[in-house]
Amino acid sequence: MGIFDFLSGQFIDVIHWTDDTRDTLVWRFEREGHEIKYGAKLTVREGQAAVFVHEGQLADVFTPGLYMLETNNMPVMTTLQHWDHGFRSPFKSDIYFVSTARFTDLKWGTKNPIMLRDPEFGPTRIRAFGTYTIKVTDPALFLREIVGTDGEFTMDEIRFQIRNIIVQEASRVMASSGIPVLDMAANTGDMGRLIAAEVSKVLAEYGLIMPEFYIENISLPPAVEAALDKRTSMGLAGDLGKLTQYSAAEAMTHAAQQPGGGSGMGAGLGMGMGMAMANRLSGQTAGQGPWGASQGGSPAQAAPPPPPPVEHVWHVAENGETDGPFSRADMGRMAKQGRLTRETLVWTPGQDGWLPAEDVRELAQLFTVLPPPPPPPPPGA
Repeated sequence: MGIFDFLSGQFIDVIHWTDDTRDTLVWRFEREGHEIKYGAKLTVREGQAAVFVHEGQLADVFTPGLYMLETNNMPVMTTLQHWDHGFRSPFKSDIYFVSTARFTDLKWGTKNPIMLRDPEFGPTRIRAFGTYTIKVTDPALFLREIVGTDGEFTMDEIRFQIRNIIVQEASRVMASSGIPVLDMAANTGDMGRLIAAEVSKVLAEYGLIMPEFYIENISLPPAVEAALDKRTSMGLAGDLGKLTQYSAAEAMTHAAQQPGGGSGMGAGLGMGMGMAMANRLSGQTAGQGPWGASQGGSPAQAAPPPPPPVEHVWHVAENGETDGPFSRADMGRMAKQGRLTRETLVWTPGQDGWLPAEDVRELAQLFTVLPPPPPPPPPGA
């Protein structure tokens, strides 16, 4: 074996990467002296890309396939090395394998509550969390902007930066969406796509993309949730009178089950209070007085007076402009002065469009009320 054959056998001639960690984004192919044999085989599998860095400068990017590292398929490297067609010596370069597969089931969440103005609750704080997917779309840009010379770059090294971007954009989108908190659960799909689009704009500067983004939960502070649960319970209670009767019966049953509660003064007092409450409630439902008395006995509770009638106010349209509002008394004075005629267009809240005054029942009376005829003159006048 000649000395040149021996030296040529010392150089690596098969370059590939298999990853079973499911967490590595970039891995640098390690070899002694960084020497790669001319004509070596480079295997790039699906979900990978190979980036060549020569003397600190990015040279070539290889997509999935099998390559022979020669001058005819490495034009950039040929220019850097000043190779001619007869040059066969090894070259020194760094080879980085970049995973272009999707990294799934990544978690995100709001460390601090998001402040927003809810149309129903007013100023409100909410929390949200979910999952997302990340993928490298530009290996060269990702290597330049994020990885640098790191020999093994994992997802953990960029996870916190991506989470901060997500929380920033999610907070902005949720706070400016104008969607009520109670309706956000029905709009998580559209909101998630909007957040993913905004986050992807920032990640594009790193050579990354976010193909999927999911909002799993949006929650309120415990105090607001407790108030909401109480409000829901009131809605489920329905008839408060029946609920009170049921509660009184439950209290009597509970008192009877207590030690010594089935006899003596305590039991009699509990039964008396329960019966009095039941009689009072049944008397109210039957039209009796507040303590079970009939209408012919003690004075019944007076019914509240009806609410006062709502007085309409009117707007008047004249010469393409509107004026008002005017009360009915104002409209009467305007009719006497001649400013309001039968053909004048008027409008009041609840009315369907503008109408002539004579077509409105309340105002038509203003034009039909005439003074009675004068009395006859006295005899002999």
